[in-house]
Amino acid sequence: MSQDKVKDMRLTRAGEYAVRCMLYLSCLGLGKIGSRLEIAQAMDIPAQFLGKIAQQLARAGYIEIVQGSKGGFRLVVTPEKITLLGVIEAVIGQIYLNDCLMRPESCHRSPSCAVYQVWQKARRQLRQTLEETTFATLQAEPSCFDLFGERLDEKN
Repeated sequence: MSQDKVKDMRLTRAGEYAVRCMLYLSCLGLGKIGSRLEIAQAMDIPAQFLGKIAQQLARAGYIEIVQGSKGGFRLVVTPEKITLLGVIEAVIGQIYLNDCLMRPESCHRSPSCAVYQVWQKARRQLRQTLEETTFATLQAEPSCFDLFGERLDEKN
């Protein structure tokens, strides 16, 4: 198969941006407000898109949206209790790798199919890895972002 015909399987932009937003807020600290503009700029997230993602994260109970001139978003759950799986699924819904896992009735072979069993195992392993990874763990590691050469938690 030629390289130009290969398709990648990857996380949606919304899921990726939600993770970036939560990483920023986790580094900022519980209860501290990050403005929409500073989060959008620091994490390379379109500001309009960030607002939509924040609404979903707020509905999931991870953040609070603070209105007003000094408003923005603040973390309301400790990073130790927030997992990658929780954040991603708060924004994109449950992770499925293909249609037969999402809708087993779409294929009459699903329960006995060898490939179905592999998809199920891969999904379980992916979900387990994401569930085991908390934002406390992520913020303790060298991150994919630095603000002006300093980590956020070092600035506070």
